[in-house]
Amino acid sequence: MLKTLSKSVREYKLPAFLTPVFVALEVVMEVFIPLLMAKLIDDGVYLGQMNLALKIGIELIGAAILSLIFGCLSGVFASKASAGFAKNLRKDLYYKVQDFSFSNIDKFSTASLVTRLTTDVTNVQQAFQMITRITVRAPLMLVISVIMAININPKLSLVLLTILPIIAVALLLIFKYVHPMMEAIFKKYDNLNAVVEENVQGIRVVKSFVTEDKEKNKFGKVSKDIYNSFCKVEKIMALTSPIMQSATYLCIILISWIGAQIIVNTNMTALTTGELMTFITYAIQILSSLMMISMIVVMLTMAKASADRIYEVLIEEPSIKNKKNAIKEVKNGDIEFENVSFSYVGEKDSECLSNINIKIKSGETIGIIGGTGSGKSTLVNLIPRLYDATEGTVKVGDIDVRDYDMKSLRDEVANVLQKNVLFSGTIKDNIKWGDANATDEEVERVCKLAQADEFIQGFPDKYDTYIEQGGTNVSGGQKQRLCIARALLKKPKILILDDSTSAVDTKTDSLIRKAFREEIPDTTKIIIAQRISSVQDADRIIVIDDGKINGFGTHDELLKSNEIYKEVYESQVKGSDTDA
Repeated sequence: MLKTLSKSVREYKLPAFLTPVFVALEVVMEVFIPLLMAKLIDDGVYLGQMNLALKIGIELIGAAILSLIFGCLSGVFASKASAGFAKNLRKDLYYKVQDFSFSNIDKFSTASLVTRLTTDVTNVQQAFQMITRITVRAPLMLVISVIMAININPKLSLVLLTILPIIAVALLLIFKYVHPMMEAIFKKYDNLNAVVEENVQGIRVVKSFVTEDKEKNKFGKVSKDIYNSFCKVEKIMALTSPIMQSATYLCIILISWIGAQIIVNTNMTALTTGELMTFITYAIQILSSLMMISMIVVMLTMAKASADRIYEVLIEEPSIKNKKNAIKEVKNGDIEFENVSFSYVGEKDSECLSNINIKIKSGETIGIIGGTGSGKSTLVNLIPRLYDATEGTVKVGDIDVRDYDMKSLRDEVANVLQKNVLFSGTIKDNIKWGDANATDEEVERVCKLAQADEFIQGFPDKYDTYIEQGGTNVSGGQKQRLCIARALLKKPKILILDDSTSAVDTKTDSLIRKAFREEIPDTTKIIIAQRISSVQDADRIIVIDDGKINGFGTHDELLKSNEIYKEVYESQVKGSDTDA
């Protein structure tokens, strides 16, 4: 895991390397200062040599200034390295998600991916900064101070060597107990983000049904669950402070008592007053280092859980990849399904498409009718290879879609999804997702084909009208027509409309289909619809029932031979008559 995460350091290796170097120099200065203090007391003040005391005082000031400079430099480089590492890590995660297939994304929830890109990366960033600074500083200070303390008086240092293992074991037990609790908390963060995301996206439904209190309660429960879990963790972590403080005070008392006895009994031959003060300073530095290590334990406990979650995304291999020497040219819009079956979980018992065999000629208009959950959207998602068939072969232009370069294939297949999505920016910007180099005339042309130009011209800023994130400032029908125009701008060989005219009136729907027939006759058009009127003039119509082809033919043929199609048609015709 560390090897994978460390790849994100990249161009920040130099500041990451310089940080521990300056930390080490800072520690050397801080360890050197107590020695100067001992010399100042014993040789300068105690013996009354004021010139020597002045000289040592200047050396102390110099050492303190150097320590300050080294500390500042280590802080600057640590900040730069950790911020750069977080930037690269977030970028690597985002780019990795872009390469995921739909099945990969299904494995991680949207809320979970957001948490990993934000909270988890922040935790790892803080841990990285601590590793390059405090994780170097604390152990180094601990080791050097212990060595210096032993060098001053081995007998007195036994106090430290007795207490240190006890503290270390206590901290280790805390870490071992808290780590699994932190992992559970971050999963609860995913739930919190999911609740917030669901509420924000469905805020209009929430308000229309006046269920704000229900949503508040739902959020409150998840938030309180996180609060309770953190309280448990913090209660355990809070033990580190009294443990460390008790150890510090106990050490100072024991060292002062034993040290005073040594000074009195040996008449300052085994230990001087300055050395005792220096020893106490080293003891405080040792215990402060342990306190810092306990803080590191807390942070690394949180960071370990976050790092594991980031690592899961980084090592996830996209289930759909390009083959070597993949074909980059799609000859035409012919489509063929040969014995195709598909399951989202890869199991035979849970297939949502079974034994599909269809041939569609380039330029044909194909309608697809079927009940909710019958597999209509799943079927068309196999064409641009958003999913791979579990069994069988899907061909475009007489070539298996798995042999194509994915970008080349998807450039030739325009998919207007069931859930229309617009992005923040102008109308023109959104349309140009289909072709960034398109001219204004081309943008206006496809909008006329999609019957969108009329309402666009009604806006004060026309094609420069700003679209809010998600297209919240346009109606459902307007959003659908803009998405159709965006797809048409790609000039695709295959156009898939997945129930994408459901929010427009029948007259506009008819005009859109008429424009398709007249303006893009060579493009293969697949129209998924709930209304028979949207597909009845198609060249052929597919009837899907429970993941299987129940019928395939023209409108007239299906009325005669297919019970499902006939039943849907009659119910809609009678419904129209009743409405009339």
